[in-house]
Amino acid sequence: MTGYVPEHASRRHATLVGGGAVLLWGTLAPLTVWTNGIPSFQLLAMSFAVAVVLAVAVGAIRRRRPAAFLRHPPTAWLLGVGGLFGYHFFLFVALRSAPPVQANLINYLWPLLIVLFSALLPGKRIAVRHVAGTLAGLSGTLLLVTRGRTLDIDPNFALGFGAALLSALIWSGYSVASSLLKSVPTEAVGGFCLGTALLALLAHLALETTVAPTALQWMVVFLIGAGPLGSAFFLWDWGLKRGDVRVLGTVSYAAPLISTSLLIALVGAPAGWATVAGGLLIVGAAALAAGDLIRQPPT
Repeated sequence: MTGYVPEHASRRHATLVGGGAVLLWGTLAPLTVWTNGIPSFQLLAMSFAVAVVLAVAVGAIRRRRPAAFLRHPPTAWLLGVGGLFGYHFFLFVALRSAPPVQANLINYLWPLLIVLFSALLPGKRIAVRHVAGTLAGLSGTLLLVTRGRTLDIDPNFALGFGAALLSALIWSGYSVASSLLKSVPTEAVGGFCLGTALLALLAHLALETTVAPTALQWMVVFLIGAGPLGSAFFLWDWGLKRGDVRVLGTVSYAAPLISTSLLIALVGAPAGWATVAGGLLIVGAAALAAGDLIRQPPT
């Protein structure tokens, strides 16, 4: 049959598309280095506003009206806006209320949770390689964010650690639940970005003081809104709904590896044995997940 694409090949392609989001998320930390001084929620509102403008522009090229971003069931809106804004809100609370290293490590439980939660999906199961891959990725992330030092959990930072855990639960829950809403088109993410931008603006006005960005910072905000806080969410949604959620969860640990590597290259962040060991663990985790891309993914 001419034009026929095997189902597993289509799933493989969609999983690779979703993996593109992980590559973009790896650029977020290096980019935010150049936005130093801009309050977190202000940056979030500005970046998501850029994402909305670009989504409308792409929609116009495809002859899609902006209203197409908005016509979706309440369940989709609750999941989409709750996932995007809720994740970033609690992550920012965590980073402000607890030591960033520990908070970030707890936040990076979300790839592991995605793999574990995916076992609840109809017709899905997780294999030993999926769990092994996510644990290897988590171990690698631990080395990257602690640089091989002892991780000391202080109970005085319980609020921040709790917020970090909640952010991990929200993003993993959002990701797995999104894979079930196949009837909701990926273009709906444009509407979710709009809702997130508005909520971030309200949070900024309530909690922060506005800072005027420099010309360079405006350029960086555009790059963030076009990439890790913009198109990445469209790629992620496409991969979740058409690809293998378990593989995406495992390869997501590549984000801190990419981020750390870029920081070392661009801003001279220190590297050592922990960085190398953490990178090898994360690459090993990705290799375990890649096995499902080489062969037909199991159902």
